[in-house]
Amino acid sequence: MLEVAIMIEGQDGLTWSRWQKIVRLVEELGFVGLYRSDHFTNMNPPDKESLELWVSLTWLACNTRRIEFGSLVTPFSFRHPAFTARMASAVDDLSNGRLTLGLGAGWQEREHQLYGFDLLDVAPRFDRFEEGLQVVTQLLKTDSPVSFNGKYFNLREATLLPRPQRSGGPRILIGGNGLKRTPELVARYAEEWNAVFLAPAKFMDLNTHLDDQLKKMNRDPKSVRRSMMTGCIFAANDSALKQKLEASGGTLDQLHRQGMVAGTAGAVKDQLRELEASGLQRIMFQWRDLDDLAGLEDLAKAVL
Repeated sequence: MLEVAIMIEGQDGLTWSRWQKIVRLVEELGFVGLYRSDHFTNMNPPDKESLELWVSLTWLACNTRRIEFGSLVTPFSFRHPAFTARMASAVDDLSNGRLTLGLGAGWQEREHQLYGFDLLDVAPRFDRFEEGLQVVTQLLKTDSPVSFNGKYFNLREATLLPRPQRSGGPRILIGGNGLKRTPELVARYAEEWNAVFLAPAKFMDLNTHLDDQLKKMNRDPKSVRRSMMTGCIFAANDSALKQKLEASGGTLDQLHRQGMVAGTAGAVKDQLRELEASGLQRIMFQWRDLDDLAGLEDLAKAVL
């Protein structure tokens, strides 16, 4: 059965009060997980409140019992992989093995300019990303000291202690819709692939492509979970849906073509069945209105 989780854009006004309410509600309503982005600020001014990712996940680990959670995604452009491995291992232990470590190359230019981080051009950015993946996976999965000589990162007999309670550390997630580097990196380093805003037919194509890449690497395709983060416009009735569609500036057909899930309960369920048939195992609904807790409750009643 397709699993349903919630995803929060932490740079869009997330505060402790909002985060704590959302965490508790997601746990109570029965969603399988809660994920959030990792940004210093929003993409366009004016700046909004942006609760620090790893501090917020530490609070979640201590104040929930059931839900899985993680980063979508934490970037090596401003997170050193050694720090990332240490934080992820500790938070995963704290939650008794419920963390998914989503890793990325970085993309938002504005936050890098504001805070003095070097985003790099696309090709070297992905080279740095792969180096970071090597560092994180070796620190998490290797009991012996790790040495690494790279262009961007270097280790000298480094050992991650205490060792992760979960063998190999938390599940690593790599996101993206690319045809070349993304599936190659997933096949080498990840236990989960996370697509973004795809209609079922396109998801099926990329899913099959990843299967082929995993087989080339002598990995069982079933060893990698398939998930997707996408937008969600849900309303309990047609009148409320009309208002939300007018606010979004799009029609249902346009939103569906963009890979979003949109509609009332029956239509949303039909879309989820179609995505499940395409090979999707977990969907993360991007919940943009951080104060719409009643809407989250309505969504849970409709689809869980």
